[in-house]
Amino acid sequence: MTALDLRLRQALQPWRTAPAWYIAFSGGLDSSVLLHLLADWARHETLPPLRALHVDHGLQPAAQAWPAHCAEVCQRLGIELEVLRVRVEAGASLEQAARQARYAAFAQCLEPGALLLTGQHRDDQAETLLLRLLRGAGVRGLAAMPRQRPLGAGSLLRPLLDCPRGELEEYAAAHGLSWVEDPSNRSELFSRNFLRRQILPRLAERWPQTSAALARTAAHLGEAQMLLDELAEEDLAAVRQAPGIAWLPVPSLPLAPIAALSEARQRNLLRHWLAPLTRLPDSEHWAGWRDLRDAGVDATPIWRLTDGELQRSEGRIWWLAGAWLQTPPVLDMPWPAGAQEMPLPANGLLRLRGVPAHDDLRVRYRQGGERLHIEGRGRRDLKRLLNEQGVPSFVRGRLPLLYAGDLLLAVANLELPGTPRMQWLAPGQPGEGETAMIEV
Repeated sequence: MTALDLRLRQALQPWRTAPAWYIAFSGGLDSSVLLHLLADWARHETLPPLRALHVDHGLQPAAQAWPAHCAEVCQRLGIELEVLRVRVEAGASLEQAARQARYAAFAQCLEPGALLLTGQHRDDQAETLLLRLLRGAGVRGLAAMPRQRPLGAGSLLRPLLDCPRGELEEYAAAHGLSWVEDPSNRSELFSRNFLRRQILPRLAERWPQTSAALARTAAHLGEAQMLLDELAEEDLAAVRQAPGIAWLPVPSLPLAPIAALSEARQRNLLRHWLAPLTRLPDSEHWAGWRDLRDAGVDATPIWRLTDGELQRSEGRIWWLAGAWLQTPPVLDMPWPAGAQEMPLPANGLLRLRGVPAHDDLRVRYRQGGERLHIEGRGRRDLKRLLNEQGVPSFVRGRLPLLYAGDLLLAVANLELPGTPRMQWLAPGQPGEGETAMIEV
């Protein structure tokens, strides 16, 4: 048994009870060695079912022959292969777009608890660290590729991350493996290829342990990021003691306790909170956070990020994305006769408990100047009522209003004496389902 075998088995031992092991099989050297190692292991011991996944990006003519090559290799090794064809969206970085499409396809294949195995090795880790260092990445970026992370309903694991490419080449030669070569790997127009072909070899001439040292640094930075994440969780737990609005399915945090932290802890907390929601801003764009934080009390500042925006209202910061960035169409709809609920175009669902006895019930949105009769208080300006209830500014134009003719009867989700009970199930954020079912 080789050192390569031992490292692989040690890395995978905690995952022996997973329902399946999927191998990301490009047909290149790294994944070919990984697939061969696993197939050999499976012949001698009982492992979770092995399945190979090959992604066809459809980006270059040379790749048209790769699925057939992968199918031949898998047939010879007795491993099931699935070819995933993806569409790569055009963008500033074709490499990044292809990576996103690839991992999205992998994620869809994983059942709960399943494991995706990829063939990245120590030299890949060194290249990634150097690339990110040259781009001015922070600690999270310089931690480079994590050994494992969640992916879809399962997990991704890189079991060869401690192995140098030379060991994989020796294994492939010793076992007579054949693999495909991506022609784009020869183009030094790509930054990673330039580092791989020009820079890292020169560094290794002077410092032979360059790749190992860079990979070790990435591991140290990974530990540092874990500590920063723990600090962010502690700060978030303290901040979240101030609750938001129960019926509003929008991620939010109170501003004052965040602003009381040091600048560095503010950024650390926000990076941690925003990481599942959007691609994080680079250092130059953090001026948007300071503008949001320091704007006057009556201002409505916005910090626009890649996948949404942060707004400030009622002493909180609110993350808006998806449907919340779209203005719903003008609404003036009759309440359906005998119905208890009514879908709102691009704005969730409205429920009315006990339909009032009026012939001309209609649902509208706020236009300004509305007044509502409150039992024991008389007619009150709606703007003042919304201020009293702490309703954020971005919600006010979406909040359904119930009319009988031109008489305002009720405001959704506001429990006011003497008004009908009306429940608005606001649009959910992306990934939370079409409608957030929230009880008032």
